[in-house]
Amino acid sequence: MTILDFIESARKEFAYYRGLGDRTFAQLPDSDLFRTDRPETNSIAVIVNHLHGNMLSRWTDFLTTDGEKEWRTRDAEFEGTIATREELLQRWNEGWDRLFQALDPLTMADMDRIVHIRTEPHSVAQAIARQLAHVPYHVGQIVQLGKHYLGEDFKSLSIPKGGSKVFNARKGM
Repeated sequence: MTILDFIESARKEFAYYRGLGDRTFAQLPDSDLFRTDRPETNSIAVIVNHLHGNMLSRWTDFLTTDGEKEWRTRDAEFEGTIATREELLQRWNEGWDRLFQALDPLTMADMDRIVHIRTEPHSVAQAIARQLAHVPYHVGQIVQLGKHYLGEDFKSLSIPKGGSKVFNARKGM
């Protein structure tokens, strides 16, 4: 695999996880986006707010400034500041747009560069891999909360439970 294959693979993975979030939001009523079952848990809106702040910080001036920007207020990301579905989707999309705007123009020459996250040096590939761990972790939380809230009404985003044989048969396996 070449480094450009890695970038394209990363782009596809990020797009896949964005789609999981999009498809989860589409199934949920507005009230579930802001719901918490216990005071110490994060709502989907809070998770989105954190991802928004993280992606803006990491991917703004990705190659030239530290990924932890001075203007970021990480602790505030965990407060319930998103009030509507529209605002949630706006932040969700803005974060993803910033990520892809930074990822798409990368070239082989960029792979030798060092970027910093909280002053810690990372190769460009390491920084991408770090985000490929962080972002899907939180998207998984969003999907799990959606499943929890909707129960049996949640429409599977992959192979439904007990559906492997049917799926494999369709694939000719």
